[in-house]
Formats: sequence, C-alpha cells, structure tokens
Amino acid sequence: METASMRAPGSWRRLLAAALVAIVPPAPVYAIASPAGEPGSPGIEAEDTVAAEQQAMNRELELFRGSTISLSQAMAIAEALHAGATTADVAFDGASGSPVYRVKTLHHDRVWHHAIDARTGKIVGGEAALPLKELDAEDRSNLAALKTVRHRLAEAVHVAEHAASGKAISGGLIRERSRLNFAIIVMSGSDLKQVILEPPGAAKRR
Repeated sequence: METASMRAPGSWRRLLAAALVAIVPPAPVYAIASPAGEPGSPGIEAEDTVAAEQQAMNRELELFRGSTISLSQAMAIAEALHAGATTADVAFDGASGSPVYRVKTLHHDRVWHHAIDARTGKIVGGEAALPLKELDAEDRSNLAALKTVRHRLAEAVHVAEHAASGKAISGGLIRERSRLNFAIIVMSGSDLKQVILEPPGAAKRR
C-alpha cells in the first residue's frame, strides 16, 4: 500500500492547488521488515509482526470502506451532544470488529470522548469526560490554540478530502516546529494519503 504526504501551508483558498503539488511518498510499510534469517531468528519474527500488522490494517480499511457513516458525519453527531463543542481529534477504529469512530470534542474546560457506530451513527458506550487540567502541558497548549483558530477540524477534513480525492479516515492536531497544524489521513483508492493543513495565522502562534 502506498502512502503519500501532502502539505498545504498558507491561505486555504489556495490550499487545493498547493496540496496536490507537494506529494512525497515515504517508504512502504513492508520495507520495515528485517532481512530474512533462519527460522526463529529475529528477522523472521520481525517479518511475521509486520505481516500481521498489515493484515490487521487491511481488515480495518475494508470495514471503513463498508461504513455507512462518514468521518464528517461522526464529528457532527459528537459535536451536537454539547452545544458549541468542537472536534479536536477523530479516528476510525475497526480493531474490535464493530467499527466505530473515536471522537474527542472540546467543550469549555473538558475533553469529551465519544464512540460513534460507523454503520448506524448511534452513540456506543455512553460518554467520558476529562478536565483540561488533567492533560499534559503540550495537549493543553494545543487545545488552547484550537480555540483561537478560525477554521474547525470539520472544514480541514472537507478540504483534505477534495485535495486527496478520497474519504477521511482520521484527523487531529499536530505541532511541528511550534506550528499548530491539522493532520488528515485520507483513503484515496487503495492508498492512504496524509494532508497537512496550516490554519491561516497559526504560524504566528507559539
């Protein structure tokens, strides 16, 4: 499976064109395996581990393809539970065999954790909340910056899906060299592509 990274800094009005220009494919997952060795050797064990991880990923991706609810819809469902909430992180999870979206929303001084059924859109397992003061300093800083960004993660997902011509499977915040960016993983055909979006004005925040 090929993966690609696409970076789109600056104004989001020019983002689509910029994102499609800068495509940098990293090494494929299977290239991580150690050279083959004798049975029972660390090389064989490493190859088996990589193969098992690849199979698990393929199963999750197949579940994602068959999901009725999109990542954007899951975000909207979670945000509607608390008026004024905004999504800080979202990811598809098919590891258990019952596919859900794991959504973290920020509302006032708490981070809410939700599981949204990817087939029905129903809430799974209730809610859990964590006060911001219990997070580490980096997470608190990122979430504080999220409150000041004009664009929401939902908008970043929409732009990334158009840029990569696919469906978003996860999205969240990352900080690179003191810059807060949105990182969106998009399934495009059989490939996974990462789209990095820098919200306008974010480069000035530290």
